[in-house]
Amino acid sequence: MRAIAIAGAGLAGLTAAQELRRLGYDGEISVVGAERHRPYRRPPLSKEYLLDRDTDLNLAGTEQLDVTWLLGQAATGLDLTGRRLHRGTLPTVTFDGLIIATGVRARTLPGTGDLRGVITLRGLDDARALHAALATRPRTVVAGAGFLGSEVAATLRALDLPVTLVESAPVPLLRPLGEPVGTIIADLHRAHGVDLRLGRRVIAAAGAGHVEAVRLDDGTVLSADLLVVALGAEPHIEWLRGCRLRLDGGVVVDSHGLAAPQVAAAGDVARRPSALLGGDLIRVEHYSNAIEQGTHAARALLGIADRFDPVPTFWCHLYGHRLQAVGFTGAGHHPKLVASEPDGRFLAEYHRNGRVVGAATVGFLRRLPAYRRLITNEYA
Repeated sequence: MRAIAIAGAGLAGLTAAQELRRLGYDGEISVVGAERHRPYRRPPLSKEYLLDRDTDLNLAGTEQLDVTWLLGQAATGLDLTGRRLHRGTLPTVTFDGLIIATGVRARTLPGTGDLRGVITLRGLDDARALHAALATRPRTVVAGAGFLGSEVAATLRALDLPVTLVESAPVPLLRPLGEPVGTIIADLHRAHGVDLRLGRRVIAAAGAGHVEAVRLDDGTVLSADLLVVALGAEPHIEWLRGCRLRLDGGVVVDSHGLAAPQVAAAGDVARRPSALLGGDLIRVEHYSNAIEQGTHAARALLGIADRFDPVPTFWCHLYGHRLQAVGFTGAGHHPKLVASEPDGRFLAEYHRNGRVVGAATVGFLRRLPAYRRLITNEYA
């Protein structure tokens, strides 16, 4: 292969490019990205960056990496037969090998597109707009109490700003962590002064050009100067329709990371079989997975990859607490609290077919390596 294209200029795409060069690949690498920015660290956007715009978001190696950066226009189509990557009205990119790392797209709230003061936080430009909006000390409604919404709410409370957090589920973080842990997180939000509205949805925002009120599905109207939409994300795969790749909740890859001959996928957009879960297809939206899978995709494209089936890990920060997890967590894996302390510390296990498949904790971090070994050994 003399030309490799990478669709997606995030962490997975960057890691793939770095691994290709590390392995000695000396052909052309073109990295296509929707944002005008080179790859940067996204996790601080909902935390440290909102507190301090001087937070370092740099990812090491982007300046020295020998690639052609094609930024500011996302990939819009793929011609597998002709080996061409389309970029709207811009020149196409030809390739011998392709890595798809286009990540996910944030869900938006319909009907709010022309209203100022509504921010969907996904990228750096969104975070800059949110940071600027916070200077006026707004009354803020956050729609969605997943990881992103919960972190934004916690950050705003650190700034002593009034926050109403609205979540359609009965507890925050229900889907990724299950109800027992979600109940603990709900108590943590309330203890820090968040007005928590559970079992409710934001359905509209109104105002004379700028948001002034937010309406919930039960008719409640909340006064607000700012609405942060954190309703989750979906894989960015629309541009791949009709190109003969298997698209099913993401780009489906085999156990080696390939979606087709000389085509790999990595990061949030990739959906792969997991032997740890009996061959079920999974898609993992975590920082460590983007690094691991980006590295693996490069190796798969060069034909030197083994099977890819790591035990996932992730973390988040809420009110000074570090929540960390290993394996597969969530409401669908039968969560069980092993320990729970009044100060918010806890340890939870997640079971599938009588076996432990995951664990999550605040305050019991030393227990996680043993869980990782247990999960790996049970499915070896």
